[in-house]
Amino acid sequence: MAIILKSNFEFLNALRENNNREWMTTHKKEYLANEKVLKTFYKSVENKLNIDDEISKVKVFRINRDVRFSKNKTPYNIHRSVSFSRSGAHRRGGYYLRIEPGKSAMAGGFFSPEAADLLRIRKEFELDATEIREIINHKDFKKAFGGFNQDYRLKTAPRNFSREDVNIDLIKLKSYFVVHKFTDEEVLSEDFEEKLMSYYRLLRPYFNYMSEVLTTDLNGVSLL
Repeated sequence: MAIILKSNFEFLNALRENNNREWMTTHKKEYLANEKVLKTFYKSVENKLNIDDEISKVKVFRINRDVRFSKNKTPYNIHRSVSFSRSGAHRRGGYYLRIEPGKSAMAGGFFSPEAADLLRIRKEFELDATEIREIINHKDFKKAFGGFNQDYRLKTAPRNFSREDVNIDLIKLKSYFVVHKFTDEEVLSEDFEEKLMSYYRLLRPYFNYMSEVLTTDLNGVSLL
């Protein structure tokens, strides 16, 4: 079973205090050694996801920050992140992991879906939100994630939707993803990978439902 090492956190903590190119150049060997450990972990997670799902792409986010339009000009991210994209037009949703001392978390779902998908999701919830509410209110799902992240939502109803709609709480959202945070102790434990996988598995009923929504019209006719 792959693990995250204490040295991974130590490196990120040191980078937080020395976020400059000179320090990174001096500690490049250490950076590369830590990246090797993390990529081994990511590969193990990918393999486990592929047991009962199908992953088409693994994206390891760059440590270099894009500072062109940011007031924060520090050159490096002080976290390491990776996403796992599901394969095929009939599989929707994606898995995410962030490793950062004090702020590690997994997430999954649909972050800023394209306009056509967002409208299709909202139309589905306007028509009937019974099934999605059953999924997100299931005791295990609720305990793990609480509910959809509320940071990305409109203040009022989107255009052509009623603010009085019984499902307006869902319709107003601009993203449909959930998050679970981990303590440093959890991330550094020997069973972290299995714990992470248990949360990823909880997403599958949600992904299955949303995949069906996004590959059919409002009459349930396949678009594929």
